[in-house]
Amino acid sequence: MSSTSKLVYLSLLITFAVVIHTIESLLVIPIPVPGAKLGLANIITLLALMLYGFKSGMLVSVMRSTIGFLIVGNVVSFSLSISGAVFSTAVMGLAFVCYRKKWINILTVSILGAVSHNVAQIVMASFVVNQFHLITVYLPVLLLLAIPTGVFTGLSAMYLHKIIVKNITISHSISE
Repeated sequence: MSSTSKLVYLSLLITFAVVIHTIESLLVIPIPVPGAKLGLANIITLLALMLYGFKSGMLVSVMRSTIGFLIVGNVVSFSLSISGAVFSTAVMGLAFVCYRKKWINILTVSILGAVSHNVAQIVMASFVVNQFHLITVYLPVLLLLAIPTGVFTGLSAMYLHKIIVKNITISHSISE
């Protein structure tokens, strides 16, 4: 794949991530935990990690948070978003090494990403509002929610990856 093709595909992934991030920030999710989200934009970050590696996953994650902040955010939401995005992508990058060695599956990578995202956000929120009891009170609830959301985003990324890999193979065989 040429560097121009990779740049185009990464730009598309960033665009998809920003759109999903923006739509999800505007939705009211019927979960009785303030600030809890499905983390749908993480599907695209995980997909970038699977397709192009750690640097691309981190690029998608940082660009999604930054552009999302410019569209719908404020400084506090940006600090929560970027801390969660960077930390969870770093954790998923490390977990992805274990995935490639077939020690864990992609759902585990995704769950670890969801858990680390929640940990980073609640620690950052505790610093922002200077209420450190949030870590002990709120974090266990968010960690429980991270498991089903991590499974959902992991399954979504896994199926999208299969579709993309299949279509790239088909387009190569047609052009050759």
